[in-house]
Amino acid sequence: MKGKHLNISSEKVFDIVNNLLLVLIAVIIVVPLWNIVISSFSSGKALAEGGFVFFPKEYSLENYRTVLRDSSIWKSYLISIAKTVIGVITHLFFCSMVAFAMSKQYLRGRKLYTAMGVITMFFSGGMIPTYLLMKNLGLLNNFMVYILPQLFSYYDMVILMNFFRQVPPSLEESAQIDGAGVWTVFLRIILPLSKPALATIALFNGVYQWNDFMTAKLYVTNKDLYPVQMKLYEIIVQQQTQTMSVGSFVMETTTKGVQLATIVITTVPIVIVYPMLQKHFVSGMMLGAVKE
Repeated sequence: MKGKHLNISSEKVFDIVNNLLLVLIAVIIVVPLWNIVISSFSSGKALAEGGFVFFPKEYSLENYRTVLRDSSIWKSYLISIAKTVIGVITHLFFCSMVAFAMSKQYLRGRKLYTAMGVITMFFSGGMIPTYLLMKNLGLLNNFMVYILPQLFSYYDMVILMNFFRQVPPSLEESAQIDGAGVWTVFLRIILPLSKPALATIALFNGVYQWNDFMTAKLYVTNKDLYPVQMKLYEIIVQQQTQTMSVGSFVMETTTKGVQLATIVITTVPIVIVYPMLQKHFVSGMMLGAVKE
């Protein structure tokens, strides 16, 4: 009885310590985010005073008005949405096709393709050769520079490949007996059964596409093709206080306030999308990580 009592007590202690650690981690993550959101609703004068903010000292929407009044923000937003949606769809389709082929043990040259894929996970050509490649392909100042280089990821392909291996071969065989070809099997059987894995990859790639600004910084000089993250980068590098006259009153905003408002605006889409894909994300990671 004593041993059993000690075992129950140790489990309770573990649960308490574990919960405390999780709460501490949550606080460390949530508090800075809360500070960013609240500070974005503070006036330029309050932000200039500095200090950590739990609640707005002087509530103001001028930071958001300044950001949303800039027409280039809306153009950047549309570019980010377009490159994220198109990039995710094409990335999923291309990785799925390769993963479907690689999931077949009878594929000729499979070991060679695997070795080539693993090498690309550890080595790259470097920034300058990549830039020269983009230039020779005519992708500089081209919207496709956001899409074509991101068509394939070996890591994502491995997740999908391991998921596809778990689909019972009898499903494919029965479809082939009914006259279904490879494309029919892939599009009407494999992909519909792989929604958790596809949602996982969509979340990975979508977050990357939305947050990426280095592609624009390296390969795009046309501001009409800037994504919202590149616009945010431009705002962040500004180090001055702006005074703007609007109507009959004077509005004061600081670069920091505009930065914070832009950060909130650019983060909202991911915050909205993530909860929708979370359950698929967890199951997709678990199933895609199992190897036969």
